[in-house]
Amino acid sequence: MGTLITISVLAVVILYLGLYRLNKALLPVTVIGLVVAAGFAIAQWNTAATPIYSGMVLFDHYAIAFSVITILSTILIILLSRNYFERISEHVAEYYAIILFSLAGIMVMVSYHNLVMLFIGIEIMSVCLYILAGIKKKDFASNEAALKYFLMGAFSTGFLLFGITLIYGATGSFDLETIKNHVLSNTQDISYLFYTGILLMIVGLCFKVGAAPFHFWAPDVYEGSPTLITAYMATVVKTAGFAAFLRLFAICFAPLADFWSPSLLVITIITLFIGNITALYQHNFKRMLAFSSISHVGYMLFAIVALGVASSNAVFVYATAYSIASIIAFGVLMLVQQQTGSGSFDNFNGLGKSNPFLAFVLTVSMLSLAGIPLTAGFIGKFFMFSRALSQYQVWLTVLAVINAIISIFYYFRVIIAMYFNKEDRAAISIPGNVSFVLGIAALITLIIGIYPAFISNII
Repeated sequence: MGTLITISVLAVVILYLGLYRLNKALLPVTVIGLVVAAGFAIAQWNTAATPIYSGMVLFDHYAIAFSVITILSTILIILLSRNYFERISEHVAEYYAIILFSLAGIMVMVSYHNLVMLFIGIEIMSVCLYILAGIKKKDFASNEAALKYFLMGAFSTGFLLFGITLIYGATGSFDLETIKNHVLSNTQDISYLFYTGILLMIVGLCFKVGAAPFHFWAPDVYEGSPTLITAYMATVVKTAGFAAFLRLFAICFAPLADFWSPSLLVITIITLFIGNITALYQHNFKRMLAFSSISHVGYMLFAIVALGVASSNAVFVYATAYSIASIIAFGVLMLVQQQTGSGSFDNFNGLGKSNPFLAFVLTVSMLSLAGIPLTAGFIGKFFMFSRALSQYQVWLTVLAVINAIISIFYYFRVIIAMYFNKEDRAAISIPGNVSFVLGIAALITLIIGIYPAFISNII
């Protein structure tokens, strides 16, 4: 609980720093505060986990692991933000505070033990993201992204809320343990209300994580939002969404997998093909990353379709690999956009000659996202494919491999542009904070790929 309290108090402290115009202290105080929050989470690792606050939250190994990876991802993104928000407004503190408040909601999402807390966590996070998507007030694309995200988010919340309501109506409780016991004791006599509630929860959660065919908001919102905020949405937010998704289904709905897994299987296959095939036709690097993030949702759904004791570890490894590689990609994109004004693939031409370091870390990122061996992305895909095969989902695995091959074409497109498309260009100036983040992220990607035991058995 110390983690959630620390992040919430930190957000208030940041607002006061902004009030007294201590802008230079914002970044270091935010990073130090987040490190302390992660420390509180890690310190609870060897503590016996029991639901607290009348069973509302549970900080077990699952919650701690996802809390730490979301906090560490946020630290990397915050480090990229130096001088970024200053270009948008002179009121910088509010942006840091809103990110921290959204992270507080994420802490609730990964540790909830009551459906009310799931809803509260999602709403805290979502309201903050609606604001962050539109922080470029004079940018029409940013304003459109914020409005579209708000409307689609409200729509998906309706499904989620009605699903929670029907589950409460069938069981008389919001508590996950009580719902689980109801399912176990009434497996042959489950109410239609409960089954309908499960389907509505699937729709609502698939909206939140951007799974097809509920993905239509994601590409426009990702493209229109400021690149730093897009990086946060695509990594921290998506990781939290899947942590919440898996926690609910693993605890409460596992005995009824024969009912809900076919529909989720169809969603998984549609998500893979729509994400990968649409990404092939993109001419903008940022929009390509948006559609590729949809395809990665399909891979992470494997852990829920093939639900088992190893599912949590599989999602954790995959989300970690995906988040780190995506942070590299968005970090490089930010620098290219600052130099050229756009994120077209053509703007990466000749980067291998003018900026070997940027080209190298972006290559590592693309290889990891494509699932090439000796990168963290390969380990993540291996875990997901193993989960599917363990449940005899052979055809799903075959379709996933086909989609992984498709993804190689668009991920390698930027590598080809950097190394094989010649263009005389000025070298991009790389701030020290950005070099640090990109270098650390690339190193972690390679370490996990070469020594997967580094992370593979954490949960």
